[in-house]
Amino acid sequence: MTLRKMKTEFREDKPVLYFLQPDEPPLNERLGTTVTLRASGSIFCIACGRKTSKSFNHGYCFPCMRKLAQCDSCMIKPEQCHYHRGTCRDPRWGEASCMIPHLVYLANSSGIKIGITRAFQRLTRWMDQGAVQAIPLATVKNRLDAGLIEVVLKQHFPDKTNWRAMLKSSAESLDMEALRDDALGFLPMHPFTETSDEPAVTLHYPVLEYPQKVLSFNLEKQPHMEGTLLGIKGQYLIFDTGVINVRSHAGYEVEVS
Repeated sequence: MTLRKMKTEFREDKPVLYFLQPDEPPLNERLGTTVTLRASGSIFCIACGRKTSKSFNHGYCFPCMRKLAQCDSCMIKPEQCHYHRGTCRDPRWGEASCMIPHLVYLANSSGIKIGITRAFQRLTRWMDQGAVQAIPLATVKNRLDAGLIEVVLKQHFPDKTNWRAMLKSSAESLDMEALRDDALGFLPMHPFTETSDEPAVTLHYPVLEYPQKVLSFNLEKQPHMEGTLLGIKGQYLIFDTGVINVRSHAGYEVEVS
C-alpha cells in the first residue's frame, strides 16, 4: 500500500477510530498485536502520482511542491495569504480552500495552543493534532482573517504542539471556557465574523500504554520497523519499539503485516 494521512472518525466519549486504508477495518483492532512495516524504497507523489526519490511537504514531489497552491508558504503562515493580490498559485483552489469560513480555536494537546482551520474540518484537525480538548473562539470569512487573529493571539498563547510531550501522556485537563474568555479579551477591536459560545469538545484516543521515552522512526533511514502497537494518537502510531508519524510518510510504499 501507499501511505496517506490516516483517516479518523470522532466518537463522543469513545476513542477516535483510525484507518490506514478507507476500506480496511480500523487500526484500533490491532492494538496489542505485533505490527510490521516494510518500506519498498519507492515514494509516489500524493498529487500527481509520479515516482520521486524524495518527499517534500508531507508527500509531494519537488515540482508539485513548487507549483501547487496547497504547498505555498502561506499555508504555514496564513497571515501572508496573497489571494486578494491576485497572485495565488491556483485561484480556483484558493476559492475552494481559503476563501471559505475558517475557525480560530484553542486546543489542549501537550498544553494549550492557538490554531486555525477550515470551519468544516474542525474535528479532523483536532484529532490530527492529538488534542484531548478543544474549543472554538471565532469563525471568520477566510484564511487570511483567521491568520491575522492568530498573529495577535500568538503573543499570549503558543501556536505549536510539543509532539513528544503529546505522545508521552494525556494532557492535563484545562478550563477551556475560561481560557477562551481570556483569549477573546485580547481582541476587543478585531472584526470577528462571529464569536463562539460553544462548549469545549473532549477527545479520547486508543492508547494502551504511553511510552516513557519517545523514539521516532524514519522509513527512509529505517525501512523496516516492527513492534507491539500500543496506541494511536494524532497521526502517530505508538509501538513498544518507537513511534512513527504516518502523515509525514505520505507517499511511501509499504507492506503492513
